[in-house]
Amino acid sequence: MTTTWTITQTDYETANGFIFCAHWTATQVDGDYTASIWSTCSWQAGTPTIPYANVTMAEVLDWCYAAGVDKDATEASLAQQIELQKNPVTAAGVPW
Repeated sequence: MTTTWTITQTDYETANGFIFCAHWTATQVDGDYTASIWSTCSWQAGTPTIPYANVTMAEVLDWCYAAGVDKDATEASLAQQIELQKNPVTAAGVPW
């Protein structure tokens, strides 16, 4: 099972270039099964202090984890979603 974390967008102040919000996705793949989740993470403007032009995706992900995104819980939730795809406990349809 592989999990990929991605920052899909950042919001930053044009005056100083400091990022104050990040939009992220986490996708887990296990063979033919895929689960994903997306959300946003924010912090006070001006913290952290690496400007937009100089920041890496890994740094922004670390900021998200530090701001409360629970990496382990998110990955466990994705694994649970994949397990339910492999072994569903509910179904939908009509009998006719």
